[in-house]
Amino acid sequence: MGNQPGMSLQELTSCHSHKWYRKFMTECPSGQLTFYEFKKFFGLKNLSESSNDYVETMFKTFDINDDGFIDFMEYVAALSLVLKGGVQQKLRWYFKLFDMDGSGCIERDELLLIFKAVHAINGEDQEISPEDLADMVFNKIDVNGDGELSLDEFMEGIEADEAITLMLTQSLDLTHIASNIHSETDSEQQDN
Repeated sequence: MGNQPGMSLQELTSCHSHKWYRKFMTECPSGQLTFYEFKKFFGLKNLSESSNDYVETMFKTFDINDDGFIDFMEYVAALSLVLKGGVQQKLRWYFKLFDMDGSGCIERDELLLIFKAVHAINGEDQEISPEDLADMVFNKIDVNGDGELSLDEFMEGIEADEAITLMLTQSLDLTHIASNIHSETDSEQQDN
């Protein structure tokens, strides 16, 4: 699910934390990233309302202590999840991200909103439309047919269906963001 090959978590944190810290503090001298700065940091501008809602939900999932800011430790935790998180960790994060209203279940409309937003942010043509992807996910993993996915249904259903796992991870892959940060910190280091 988007892991960077050849690096242990120990190597990841020790090797890159200094670079990430410099990048973070350069972009955010206060040490606390606001939602506006978060969007700027990742080059997200001129977003539709639904895309902006998705990015705000993502921001909130990374804001672990729920104080309205992402500090450096939350930033590192987010990058570590994106780069080195295991399948279970990422699926739990995806679930939290999809459950936009915090109800503990994902409804089809929430899933569709996320897929549409991701589609708009990525700006790429994908093999399957957001509507078809949301329908497919629900048709395959809403085992009790109640129109919402519990955490257990989501985790078990995604893990049991390789095609959905692949489509989900490809559509939600954030490693390009981490790679951009990586590239920028590497080029800044070479300039110094």
